[in-house]
Amino acid sequence: MLYVGAVDPKNFMDSEFGRAERAPGDKWAFWHYRPAPIPRSVPLEPDTVLALSDADAALGHLQGLSALISDPELLIGPYLTREAVASSRIEGTQASLSDVMQAEAGEDAPAESEDVLEVTRYLQASRQAFRLIETLPISQRLILDVHRTLLTGVRGEEKNPGEFRKSPVWVGRKGATPENAAFVPPLPDSIPDLIGDWEHYVNDRASNTPALVQCALMHYQFETIHPFLDGNGRIGRLVVNLLLKERRRLDLPLLYLSGYLESHRDEYYERLQGVREKAEIQEWICFFLAAITSQAEDGVWRARRLVDLRQEYLKEAYKTRSNLPQLVELLFRNPYVTVRNVERSTGLTNQGARNLIRRAEDRGWVQSIGTRGRGGREYWVALVIYRVIEAPMQYEEK
Repeated sequence: MLYVGAVDPKNFMDSEFGRAERAPGDKWAFWHYRPAPIPRSVPLEPDTVLALSDADAALGHLQGLSALISDPELLIGPYLTREAVASSRIEGTQASLSDVMQAEAGEDAPAESEDVLEVTRYLQASRQAFRLIETLPISQRLILDVHRTLLTGVRGEEKNPGEFRKSPVWVGRKGATPENAAFVPPLPDSIPDLIGDWEHYVNDRASNTPALVQCALMHYQFETIHPFLDGNGRIGRLVVNLLLKERRRLDLPLLYLSGYLESHRDEYYERLQGVREKAEIQEWICFFLAAITSQAEDGVWRARRLVDLRQEYLKEAYKTRSNLPQLVELLFRNPYVTVRNVERSTGLTNQGARNLIRRAEDRGWVQSIGTRGRGGREYWVALVIYRVIEAPMQYEEK
């Protein structure tokens, strides 16, 4: 983590959000932060109200655009992958978007690195979460199931997938101790009550708190409780999209919030810590709403560009009286392809799939990037499509 400073009680004011405490004589007798239950009402200052208005408008544009898209998977696949890569990078993985998309295109090929595997698990966990939210509320059961998927079979597997922690954790540089860690979350015996309160808050439909403010408070509290030994950040960011879906603010998971948080990582941690130390809730909410605004506007730009490009490709593909339209659809779900996944998606023979790729290559839609991985499988990339998906954020600064 990038912010500094241990849980020194002199730095923490007692507030409605929590306090620093230590249990004398306890086996874990070190200073830690004990969050209070989430306040059910937080008066908003004028600057926060303005930020909320901007975020509401931007999110509304993204929701309106998603309602007009006939094939949601055109955007869901690339957007979820961007979110998975950015969210995992915040936690220290180094996998790139192209690494992950190639791994997806390779299907049954083994992951080339632990980092790619971790992002792939995050994608699986995300898709699972969006299936579960159709029938379950945001609940302990849901987040435990998703956490199990996130950490099973990867480096974090020894960190008790699908279970709340039963030991203390502290957040800081490698080798940190509770005495010099950047942040020490509450002790494990506090977690049941704190998560119970978090769950009640998230599912309080009678609350007058605007949905986006509720998202900000929900995310802050989850990161502060830190209920797992690993995966807290990824689960805490994932549930933001779940709450927006449940509140009917965004039907499709098109808000990749982690891209903004990754590029503003220092401020992200500082704003979270500012609530804990100084009760700076307005500053945190404004930062969170700025992230919503930026990413919603960027999502609209990217969606329009992808939709226009797809229509352009399909118009030309339908003139050929071939399977080229199917290949176009496949490329917009993932701009990396192999002969094998073209075979599977179109039902063509191996030679037929090769011929189809060659047709796309002749039109300049795809180009070979050579063989990859242990099996020496050849990959092609639709570079124009990939550049739209991968492009830097369009609305990061104003």
